[in-house]
Amino acid sequence: MRIMGIDPGIAIVGFGVVEQHGHRITPIQYGTIETKAGLPTPRRLKQIYDACTELLAKTTPDVVAIEKLFFNRNVTTAFSVGQARGVIMLAAEEAGAAITEYTPLQVKQAVVGYGKAEKRQVQEMVKVLLSLSEIPRPDDVADALAIAICEAHSAQLQRQLHVAEQRSRRKSE
Repeated sequence: MRIMGIDPGIAIVGFGVVEQHGHRITPIQYGTIETKAGLPTPRRLKQIYDACTELLAKTTPDVVAIEKLFFNRNVTTAFSVGQARGVIMLAAEEAGAAITEYTPLQVKQAVVGYGKAEKRQVQEMVKVLLSLSEIPRPDDVADALAIAICEAHSAQLQRQLHVAEQRSRRKSE
């Protein structure tokens, strides 16, 4: 299964594409989509949408996992990030990828095993789990890869539950 993790933003969108084979997760491509400050918001959103559309076509993920927006003290920033999430989700939907969403707490729990882990702990685990030589930079990239790892772990658990349910049904028949 190919998974794209997205850390949404209006200035920087982090992305990470991984391939999952059983318990093994391999990085395929990761980086950022950046827009320049000072550009009108609609133009920045169009740039994010166009870049995501191109990236989705190039990497063909089965699933796009995106960080859920949590309440931010800066309402203007929260609205901008929400708009960016919207165009990213639209691009993923048009590409035919399944879309999942995770809170930062869920991502930390899946990657580190502790929902209140510090950012540095998450980054270090991303490096270890993906066998990278260094922590991906900027932070948005490491966050996107962590979101992809979270989806990989969650999807694997869902598959295991599905198999267990099927076995249970067969036994009861």
